[in-house]
Amino acid sequence: MQCHMSLGLPITDEQIQEMEANLDNIDFKMAAEEEKKLRHDVMAHVHTFAHCCPKAAAIIHLGATSCYVGDNTDLIVLRDGFNLLLPKLARVISRLADFAEKYADLPTLGFTHYQPAQLTTVGKRCCLWIQDLCMDLQNLERARDDLRFRGVKGTTGTQASFLQLFEGDHSKVEELDRLVTAKAGFKRAYMVTGQTYSRKVDIEVLSVLASLGASIHKICTDIRLLANLKEIEEPFEKDQIGSSAMPYKRNPMRSERCCSLARHLMTLVLDPLQTASVQWFERTLDDSANRRVCLAEAFLTADIILSTLQNISEGLVVYPKVIERRIRQELPFMATENIIMAMVKAGGNRQDCHEKIRVLSQQAAAVVKQEGGDNDFITRVRADPYFSPIHKQLESLLDPSSFTGRAPQQVAKFLKEEVRPALIPYQSKMGGKIELAL
Repeated sequence: MQCHMSLGLPITDEQIQEMEANLDNIDFKMAAEEEKKLRHDVMAHVHTFAHCCPKAAAIIHLGATSCYVGDNTDLIVLRDGFNLLLPKLARVISRLADFAEKYADLPTLGFTHYQPAQLTTVGKRCCLWIQDLCMDLQNLERARDDLRFRGVKGTTGTQASFLQLFEGDHSKVEELDRLVTAKAGFKRAYMVTGQTYSRKVDIEVLSVLASLGASIHKICTDIRLLANLKEIEEPFEKDQIGSSAMPYKRNPMRSERCCSLARHLMTLVLDPLQTASVQWFERTLDDSANRRVCLAEAFLTADIILSTLQNISEGLVVYPKVIERRIRQELPFMATENIIMAMVKAGGNRQDCHEKIRVLSQQAAAVVKQEGGDNDFITRVRADPYFSPIHKQLESLLDPSSFTGRAPQQVAKFLKEEVRPALIPYQSKMGGKIELAL
């Protein structure tokens, strides 16, 4: 109303002061009684506010519609919701970046199709998680920055009521729209609306949150699989019980909870998709109840899974000996090409060497698969006189670090050039650990 007054409408300082003095003086019991009688939430609060502000009662809600209140408020809440989530997401990225840096050089078995593949490092795998979260950080920032204010648009978006208030002065209507938008902290308003802002805005908002949910689900699924392999575990309290029936169990319940809630978050985007598709002409009210649930739930769900993931990332436990043992089981087969090249350099025939290795590797595989024994391929190579020219080289040929390619260098460059710079805007909010009462 201050903006209305500044543009010449007959509103007094006394009325403005009365409303300002009663902003937090909300009689919720009266509002509930009014809503029960009127069956209209906004008008219930208009009447309740008017009761507190008798001098300003005549001008409250002047020229406005319910969506002038509701939609503009929703846009403020969505913006502020992003501002709450973004530092939390940045903290998770920061914790994982520290973890990736610490284990940038630790070789581990890579998996494709969940079958053993070439080696990577623990830190490089973590960078795959971080890259997804950095994309989410960028997407949340973009979605927040793309939000505009609904502003002063009237019942069907034509601003007719305000044009009447200002006696046909279009410039004053446009200036009112600009002033109200700026007062709410927005740089721009949507130039055209119906009674509501386009419900496609809600699709954009929940899409980036659903995408965040997908990232967290993938990360926590990886952690759950690694826990099964006993290579990495989430935090496990001293007195924590994994199973009521099996005392030895260490279930990854934090990661499981993140996956469970992330699935819920991912499904919530279906609500605004359907809502936007069935908005008839300038607006239908079947959007309202649905939005009151899905928008709030999306932000609340994203909030708790980010808190939980931060707690996980601050207490990840790595078991290098277990990782090393699994590498020893698989690395001999991966080293066959290196052995062939070393033999050729020592004067051997590539085809003869290939056949020798084929036979020995199949014998070793039979021991692993049929007898349940350890991979004894290298033992067989050592025992075969054919490979005597390279027996002294076998240790170096089997050094796991020689199989990780540029993984350590990739980690260092990625963290320095992409991750750390993306976190700079959130440096003042990086402190504090998350303690969960789960």
